[in-house]
Amino acid sequence: MKTPVNQGENIRSLRAETATSDFTAELLERDSKVFFHQTLSSPVFNAVTKAEGAYIYDGEGKQYLDLHGNGVHTVGYNNPKVVVAIQKQIADTLTFAPRRFTNLPAVELAEKLAAIAPAGLNRVLFCPGGSEAIEMATMMAKLVTGKWKTLSYYGSFHGAGFQAVSIGADGHFREGLGPMMPGAVHLELPDYYRNPWGWTDQQQIDDEYLRQLKTQIEYNPEIAALITEPIFYNSTVPTRYYWEQVQAMCKAQGILLIFDEIYTAFGRTGKMFAAEHFVTPDIIVIGKGFGGGIVPFAGIIGREDLNVLEHKSIGHYTHEKNPLCAAVSKAVIDFVESENLVAHAQELGQYFRSGLEELQQKFELIGNISGLGLNLAVDLVTDRQSKTRATEAAQQIMGFCMNRGISFKLIQGNILNLKPALVITKAEVDFVIETLREGFVQFSS
Repeated sequence: MKTPVNQGENIRSLRAETATSDFTAELLERDSKVFFHQTLSSPVFNAVTKAEGAYIYDGEGKQYLDLHGNGVHTVGYNNPKVVVAIQKQIADTLTFAPRRFTNLPAVELAEKLAAIAPAGLNRVLFCPGGSEAIEMATMMAKLVTGKWKTLSYYGSFHGAGFQAVSIGADGHFREGLGPMMPGAVHLELPDYYRNPWGWTDQQQIDDEYLRQLKTQIEYNPEIAALITEPIFYNSTVPTRYYWEQVQAMCKAQGILLIFDEIYTAFGRTGKMFAAEHFVTPDIIVIGKGFGGGIVPFAGIIGREDLNVLEHKSIGHYTHEKNPLCAAVSKAVIDFVESENLVAHAQELGQYFRSGLEELQQKFELIGNISGLGLNLAVDLVTDRQSKTRATEAAQQIMGFCMNRGISFKLIQGNILNLKPALVITKAEVDFVIETLREGFVQFSS
C-alpha cells in the first residue's frame, strides 16, 4: 500500500466533480467536525447511504460499482444468505461467548476452515481484525522457533498495529513514531515490470531477488518468519519458482513462511486461497471479506505441529470466539462454495483481463496489466519506454469513472486497483471496460 499523490487536492477535486445533495453536504461537514483527521481516511468526498451486492449508493441515490470495498465485499454487500445467518444467530440469543467457553458457530467455522485450507493447515485462531491476526501469526512464529527477527518486503502493508507497521515497512505509517519493532528486516519487492536492471527474463529477475533473500538470511540467523502477501499489494504475481525457492530457503533455516491473505482469501484469485497457485505456507492470515462486509473478523490457519503454545496467550482477544462473527464467516464461505465463486472469479477474471489487454493494444497510456482472477491492476505510464508513472492521467481516469458510477482506488499514484465483489457479472465487467475506454480516449495524450 502506498500513500496517494496529492491526496487532499485530489479529494477536493473529486468532491467538486461529484454532485451532492444537501443531506450529503451537511453530513460531510458534520464528519469533518467530529472525527480526528487523518490522511487516507479524510477528507471524505461523498457519503454512502446503502451498500448492496456489488454496489454502494450515495446520498442522491446514485449507484457506484465498487471495485475497492476495502476488500470486505467478497460475497457482495448485505449478501442475503449472510444476513439470514446473522439474523438467525441473534434470534438464537447467542451473540457472545466469554473466554474459556466454546460455542457451536465458532467450532463449525474452525472445522470448515481446516477442511478447505491447503493440506496440512488445520489449526485456527480468530480475532477482531487483520492487524491483530498478523500479530498472532508473528508471535506464534517467534515463540515456536525461539527466534525474534522477521523478514518482509519494503512498501507492503500488513496492518496498523505497531508490530504490523514495523513488518509492513511503508514509510507513511512509520514516520514520526521513533524506533520500530527491533529485528524487522526487509527485502526489495520483486518487480517484473519496473525492476532496476531493466530485465525481462522472469527467472533472471527471480534469481537476483532470491540472492538478496539468501544474503539477508545469512546475515540474520535469528529470523523467525518471512511475512508476505503471496500476490503483492500492487497485484504483482510472483512466479511459482520464486515462491518454491523462498520456501526451500526458509525451511533450510527453520524460518516459518506466513502468507498474508487478508485480501486474497476465499476465491478472489481464482483459487480459494492464493497460496494454491504457489506453495503451502506454514501459516495463512485471513480477514476483510471473512466478515462478509458486516462484521470485523479475522484469523490464522496453521500447521498442527505449531500447536505447542499451551503455556502462552497469543490470541487473547475479547471476541476471539464470537459466535455472531463466526456465523457470518461460515455463511460467507458457504456462499462462495454454493455459488461456485472461485470458478466464477477465475473465468470472469480472465474475461476482464482480456478486455483490459485489448485496451492496452489501443492506448499507450497502459503500460502493464497484472493480477489473477478478480484481483487486477492497470499500470498507467507517460510512455512505455521510460515507464514513468502517469499519476495525473490516473487521477483523471479515476474521477471520470467515479462520475460514471465506478469506484476504485489508486496504488502508487498511477495503478488502477480493480478488485470487485466476486458476485460481479459479465455485463458489469463490460461496463467497466467501456467506461475505461471512454476515459482513455479523453485523457490519453
